[in-house]
Amino acid sequence: MRLRLTALFLTLLMPTAHAAPVPQQVDIPLSSGILHAQLYKPEGEGPFPVVIALHGCDGLSGHSDSVLPRYRDWAVRLLRAGNAVLLPDSYGSRELGPQCRVKEMHVKARRERVADIVAARAWLMKQTWVARSRVSLIGWANGASALLWAVRPQSVARDLSPDFRAAVAFYPDCRISAGLGWSTRVPTLVLIGADDDVSSPPACRQMVDGARGRSALARIVVYPGADHDFDRANTPLHTAAGGTDAAAPEHGHLGTDAEARAESQKDVAEWLAR
Repeated sequence: MRLRLTALFLTLLMPTAHAAPVPQQVDIPLSSGILHAQLYKPEGEGPFPVVIALHGCDGLSGHSDSVLPRYRDWAVRLLRAGNAVLLPDSYGSRELGPQCRVKEMHVKARRERVADIVAARAWLMKQTWVARSRVSLIGWANGASALLWAVRPQSVARDLSPDFRAAVAFYPDCRISAGLGWSTRVPTLVLIGADDDVSSPPACRQMVDGARGRSALARIVVYPGADHDFDRANTPLHTAAGGTDAAAPEHGHLGTDAEARAESQKDVAEWLAR
């Protein structure tokens, strides 16, 4: 187990800039339309562990990218560690652009995005190349908030399929969940910067401590000196423009953000290998 974890950790730390694989678009049925998603899949027949990756309010794609660099970077790292990675496009599938500066969001984390997670899981359970007992979740900001809603005990699927194996939430907005007495049925890891002034580190700690008090398997890692969006690889910090998932303002923490990014790669590897 130790050798496997070491190999996974080293794989996640490998640079991803060279010969990045091209994802395949897949269409997943929803009750009211089609959920488009990008799929990175290892070669071979499988079965493979799968990570469902949930974008933040910036959306999944850009003008020239089917997957934005941050999500592509993580997808390639996870792929090289032997995982398939499915990235649902919650906004593009509904013909919406980024939602960071939208006062009235049309796609809500606790409703439409949870429905997307449920649909993605149901689709994966029908694929012969999927290791059905090894499907995990990872999400960023608004996607991480959706993840928190999806792993609550009240949200368990009614079918007989295996549940999610693990979940990793990067800097979610924990304030509502903390006030509602959040808990989780899935081993859940929350990663957040100590200087995050978009999400709330104290609310996330309160939320996780409360869940642990209710015997849930939850853990939080707070990275000293790191801001919101700390894992956005090779990108300078930029000014926030409002919204619940906007970028953090400049604080000059490029060094500590880079350190947090490296530490988060280790923490994700350890959590998914449990």
